[in-house]
Amino acid sequence: MTLPTPELHTARLRLRPFTDADAAPLYALQSDAHVLRYWDSPPWTDPARFQSFLATCRRIEEEGSGARMAVERVSDGAFIGWCGLFGWNPDFRSASLCYVFDAATWGNGYGTETARAVLRWAYGTLDLNRVQAETDTRNAGSARVLEKLGFVREGTLREDCIVNGDVSDSWVFGLLRRDWEAAAESR
Repeated sequence: MTLPTPELHTARLRLRPFTDADAAPLYALQSDAHVLRYWDSPPWTDPARFQSFLATCRRIEEEGSGARMAVERVSDGAFIGWCGLFGWNPDFRSASLCYVFDAATWGNGYGTETARAVLRWAYGTLDLNRVQAETDTRNAGSARVLEKLGFVREGTLREDCIVNGDVSDSWVFGLLRRDWEAAAESR
């Protein structure tokens, strides 16, 4: 079963499938050591990694296991990051959320706005019951984004990742459909 990558819109953002035109800005993002200091893989050092990334986008869509979307600002069309839903399990009605944004955009609410749009799609179109997210325990900004959206920190994965010799722990966050719906009623 395929899972077509959607195009989602918010007041300030457009989430869309990746295109070849995203190669340079995605490479700039994924090769930024500051941006990826809490990511579970090292920064890219080869621009050709974009083709592999794009192939994975297509593969997970064809397999029906997830979707990766480029995030661009509506006001100027600038690529500012990307987000994804992966590990989609239609039987369990669950998936995991991920996102990464250019450091120059941090603190402007783009992560929260993007994740909110993905969650609307996940709980609406995909009829999910649970969305999970993980973040490095040192990444306070990402934890704040998840908490603003109603995610609950459910546990710690000790020494979960080793990237470039750095050992780190991850927090696991979960958001249940009923909690998402209850929060939506109060907005």
